[in-house]
Amino acid sequence: MPLTELQEVNRRRDRLLASIALTSGIGLLLALPFALRAGAEFFLPLTAALVVAIALVPLLEWMERRGLPSGFAALIAVVGFLVVANTALVLIVVPATEWFVILPQRLPQIQANLAPLIDFYANLQRFVDETVQMLATGPVAAAQTAAVEAPRSLLQFAATSAPSAIIQMVFALLIIYFFLAGWTRLRRRTINSRGSFDGAMAVARVIQNVVDATSAYVITIAIINLSLGLAVAVALWLIGMPSPLMWGGIVALLNFVPYFGPMLAAVLLGLGGLMVFDDVYVALLPAGLQVGFHLVEANVITPLLLGRRLTMNPLLILLSLTFWGWVWGTPGALLAVPLLIIIQTVVSAAGTPDIAGFLFEQGTLTVSPRKENDEKDETDVADG
Repeated sequence: MPLTELQEVNRRRDRLLASIALTSGIGLLLALPFALRAGAEFFLPLTAALVVAIALVPLLEWMERRGLPSGFAALIAVVGFLVVANTALVLIVVPATEWFVILPQRLPQIQANLAPLIDFYANLQRFVDETVQMLATGPVAAAQTAAVEAPRSLLQFAATSAPSAIIQMVFALLIIYFFLAGWTRLRRRTINSRGSFDGAMAVARVIQNVVDATSAYVITIAIINLSLGLAVAVALWLIGMPSPLMWGGIVALLNFVPYFGPMLAAVLLGLGGLMVFDDVYVALLPAGLQVGFHLVEANVITPLLLGRRLTMNPLLILLSLTFWGWVWGTPGALLAVPLLIIIQTVVSAAGTPDIAGFLFEQGTLTVSPRKENDEKDETDVADG
């Protein structure tokens, strides 16, 4: 076969393979969100456990450098994570339950506090009354009946799903432990499995970058949010707001969700203030304090501590929040930014193949292998 025809056959073969890879990749990307959403009971605890484990890797390596065995160091890391998580949950959940219990009793006080604002907007009040009257009669009455029965079904759902939640929690903890316990061996085996020194160094660089970026972000943001929550708790304690540690914990937890979390925290603090204080302006003071602290944190403290290395495009953050929030709800929104960091780090370190350019241009995906094949073909033709 002539050399030019052989080169053309190789080029067509490579383009066919690239087109198959591109089509398969697009199909996988389109199907992946639905698969993740449908398999949330498996993928959500697995992903959360891997993110937590990656964030705990620096602590594990610090203990290993001091002579602790990998298994024991992993156990200490998991126990420490459980202590911190349980302490945070106790500080938030127990007081929050009491607030939910007294909420129906405080509704008249909330209405009394909002009365001046409602009177000021008299037209809005009439519109609200007419809308409520319309919803109270007619075809929507059936929906109200269903809404009254909803809590009973919700309790039944919670009772039946409790064993599943326990299994997911145990599964996640086991993933964290075994990931940390085998981290050193896994990293060494992954690097040594590469066929060349350059390949081993590339893998090592990708692994180290992922661990450094993820752990630095998670730990730094956790410290910032904890400090923010403590500052808000102290401020609320000074103005006489009940359960200041609970509110500080809510602010710290919701601050892990960029943009939407602080807004929700301000709404909850506004509702809590209306339940406690008699004057509407004093009642809105807790929300105002939270907004003020958040503006300082978001515009001064966080950029100063994170620096440019971990600064991300706001559009990418919003897209990640929307995607993972749609896939897994609130837990997905909490994991959105760490997952974005991991994906960005892997892509930036490993590079992206130019499949589309290979298909529609001269060909850039397999330039080096083609040169090798062409040289081999030229040698075969010369020998023949």
